[in-house]
Amino acid sequence: MKIKVVKFGGSSLADAEHFRRVAEIVKSDPERRYVVASAPGKRFAKDTKVTDLLYRCYELTRAHEDISACFDEIAGRYNSIIRDLGLNYDIGGELDYIKNAILHHSGRDFAASRGEYLNSLILAKFLGFAFIDAESVVCFRDNGAFDEEKTNDLLREELAAHPYAVIPGFYGVMPNGTIKTFSRGGSDITGSLVARAAEATLYENWTDVSGCLMADPRIVKDPRPIRTVTYRELRELSYMGATVLHEDAIFPVRYAGIPINIRNTNAPEEPGTMIVSATNEYDADTVITGIAGKKGLSVITIEKDMMNAEIGFGRRVLEVLEEYEISFEHLPSGVDTMSVVISTAAIEPWRERLLSAINRMVRPDSIVIEDGLALLAVVGRGMVKSKGTAARVCDAISNAGINIRMIDQGSSELNIIVGVEEADMEAAINAIYKEFVKG
Repeated sequence: MKIKVVKFGGSSLADAEHFRRVAEIVKSDPERRYVVASAPGKRFAKDTKVTDLLYRCYELTRAHEDISACFDEIAGRYNSIIRDLGLNYDIGGELDYIKNAILHHSGRDFAASRGEYLNSLILAKFLGFAFIDAESVVCFRDNGAFDEEKTNDLLREELAAHPYAVIPGFYGVMPNGTIKTFSRGGSDITGSLVARAAEATLYENWTDVSGCLMADPRIVKDPRPIRTVTYRELRELSYMGATVLHEDAIFPVRYAGIPINIRNTNAPEEPGTMIVSATNEYDADTVITGIAGKKGLSVITIEKDMMNAEIGFGRRVLEVLEEYEISFEHLPSGVDTMSVVISTAAIEPWRERLLSAINRMVRPDSIVIEDGLALLAVVGRGMVKSKGTAARVCDAISNAGINIRMIDQGSSELNIIVGVEEADMEAAINAIYKEFVKG
């Protein structure tokens, strides 16, 4: 039998009504055998996610304040789901244990992970599936790095023993037995890991939108959906701010050649977005696949005559950043200039020291740091087959009265990176979108 791994986000498991919808989706296809669950999300605009409530309990404990009211709200969410589903299931013991553990300083990651843990217990009971605790199959190393191969081996063995199962997302375990979480949105990663271990034919990621969109709907009004996107394209868009899928969730399934289907729990009839290893198909009308932007960046600009003839110049600059454990976002350069785009937050504590260290290392003619930069990524596998794409991007931005700080196109012609002032990012994205998307 073919295997589909399905992951449901917090908005898809916010209350009993959504649980029923999820169960209907899972039961409608016997190939949907492994379910990865997130913690309950918001039920309405001013609601609070359960994970945020758990973080609040942790912070209250650290401040030696009473967590009773906050924890009662958490317990009420889960008990309401159980009651409304008509389940004969008591999680009182689990709730007592979790509250006591938080009060005894079990750790921030433990507290946060319990949202997925409890939701998965309830969902497994409702579906009639086995429950596999991520603590027993998702592993981290002593230094906090994810242990991919050990996780894959443990997951594969455990999944083989259960034809149908629910696995909580977002967390795993350290060698000393303490809970360790991925970054927010990490349930996407867990789903990807399960798909790889299960050798799934498809990884379905169910959320509250009908797939990926060509641009952020908070910036562009009613952007078109993307029906097919490659892993490489999505990686570029995710890194630059597109948030439908956690960017690190791409790697395990890409490694295994498993496609991802982004679907809408509230509109299961819609096809969503297929994420595939490769395809020659593209929309000739739009050429581009999507646009994304990222703010909060600074650029270090270094100038020195004959820089290009100085062996090891670039390496020495990057060694300084490495010394301060700062990674770079982008590295546009000229014959006598070198620019390093980095996170403003990352350099803030070391700004003057960085300038001094680079000065000592390479003796530039000038060096400055400028803040307030935003990068835009215009991504599309169709750009390689379409002449004048970069010119159209530049013209669209220029016609909107926006100054381009930098521009770079990779040799693969998969993406064009444009730097603009932060204040101009939204207008630039809209200008590019209007240029390439008609109507």
